[in-house]
Amino acid sequence: MREVALLLARYEIRHIRRWFEEFDRDILLPILLGEIALHNIGGLGPENGTEPEEKCVLKPCNAYSIAAATGLPRETVRRKIVRLVELGWVLRRSNGHLYVSSDALKHFGGLLSSRELTELIDTADRARRTLQA
Repeated sequence: MREVALLLARYEIRHIRRWFEEFDRDILLPILLGEIALHNIGGLGPENGTEPEEKCVLKPCNAYSIAAATGLPRETVRRKIVRLVELGWVLRRSNGHLYVSSDALKHFGGLLSSRELTELIDTADRARRTLQA
């Protein structure tokens, strides 16, 4: 179990370091972007009762719901959201609704599919082999 714990810890540290660098050395930004994306995608469904194969809409969220989800102070969340909007990774409507941007989905989706997913699967395979030994 110790070897598996070390494998997983090494993976997590590398993963956190990459996100830290990717987000201008602000570790709260990827957490908040992830929460916004989860809120948006959590409400993904057919728009206004249309057929499932037709256009789906994202569920909006706001700074208050993100603060509640993360346990971070609302003012901290508000400031960090301003930065995510400046970076072009979050869109904020005039009513305060927040949405992950298509630029963020393209950028980070590409990272996940190329580098991080492969590393996660490799780490899981190594952990499985270690547990079976």
